[in-house]
Amino acid sequence: MKADIADQPEVFARLLDDGERVAEIAGVAAKIAEWRPRNVIFTARGTSDHAALYAAYLTEIRLGIPAGLASPSAMTVYGARPDLRDTLVVGVSQSGGSPDLHEVLRVAKEQGAHTLAVTNNPDSPLAGVAELHVDVAAGHEVAVAATKTYTAELLALLLLVESVRGGGTLPAEEAAELRRLPGLAAELLADSTATDLAARYRFADRLVTTGRGYAYPTARETALKLMETSYVAGLAFSGADLLHGPLAMTQPDVPVLAVVGGGPAGTSMRDVVGRLSERRADVVVVGPETVAGAAAHVPTPAVDERYAPLLDILPLQRLALALALHRGENPDAPRGLKKVTTTL
Repeated sequence: MKADIADQPEVFARLLDDGERVAEIAGVAAKIAEWRPRNVIFTARGTSDHAALYAAYLTEIRLGIPAGLASPSAMTVYGARPDLRDTLVVGVSQSGGSPDLHEVLRVAKEQGAHTLAVTNNPDSPLAGVAELHVDVAAGHEVAVAATKTYTAELLALLLLVESVRGGGTLPAEEAAELRRLPGLAAELLADSTATDLAARYRFADRLVTTGRGYAYPTARETALKLMETSYVAGLAFSGADLLHGPLAMTQPDVPVLAVVGGGPAGTSMRDVVGRLSERRADVVVVGPETVAGAAAHVPTPAVDERYAPLLDILPLQRLALALALHRGENPDAPRGLKKVTTTL
C-alpha cells in the first residue's frame, strides 16, 4: 500500500504527459459531445463509486447535464428495464471485472443508452461491453486497498469532462494547470503531518468524515479506507447531512476529519466545523487553511476545487496506512477482502 500511494505522482504524470492517451480521452470526449446526452448515469462499486460521485458533480456543474449514480440491483436483481434513450451510462471500475456492472451496461445498451467504461484494464469484460472505453493507466496495483487507481480514475474523469466541455479538446489553460498536479502530489506525500496523527486515533472505535461538493467523495473514500485497513467504523456524511441528525452523535471521543477546501462548498463547511466545535468534537481539518474550532490541521495545496480531490485524499490514504500499522493490522491484506470483488 505504501508503494502504491507513493506511485501517484508518476501516475498523474503518465496520464498527463502521454500524448496518445490524452488524444484517446479527447476522442471519447468528442464522441460524447456529438451524442449530446440529456442525462448521465454512473454505475460503480466500492472505491470507484466515490470516483463516480466526483464525476457526477463535475457533469452537473461543468456540463450542466443532470447526473446520478445507478442502483445496479434495480436491473440485476429486480429486472428493471428503464427507458434510457438520450442517456449516457458510464461504468467505473478499476478491474472492470464485476458482473453486475457489466450487466448494467449491457442492459443500458438494450434500453437505448450510449455506454462508456472507465477502467484500469482495457481487456476487461466491462471495457468489452461498452461502446467507448477510457484507460486510467494506473499500472499494476499491489495492495487490496485501492489508492493509485482511485486518483487515476479521478484524473481521467476530470480530463474527460473538461474535454467534453471543450467540444472534444482539453483547453490549453486547463492542461497547463493540470500539469502542476504531479509536483504538488509529490510535495504533499513528503509531508508527515497526516501520518503523525495516526497515534491520535489508535484506540478509536468510530470516526466521522465530512465534506461538501467536490470534497464529499473524498470524505466517503477516506471512511472506506479506514474501515478496510484499520476496521474503524468510518461514518461519512456530507456537511449538510451531518447537521440533519448525525450531529447529535458527535462528542469528544468521536474524532471528525473535515475536508474543507476553497470555493462555495469550503465556505459552507466552515460553519459545519463551528457547529462541531460547539459540541467539543475532536475535529481535524484537511485543506489549504486552518479553520476556527478545529483541533488540528492537515495542510493541502490551494488549488481549484475541482482538482482538490486528487490531492486531498493523499494524506488521508497515508493516515489510513499508518493507523492500520499502529493498530497492529496488515493493510495489504484486509480481512475477508480480495482485489476484485464479484457482485452479482
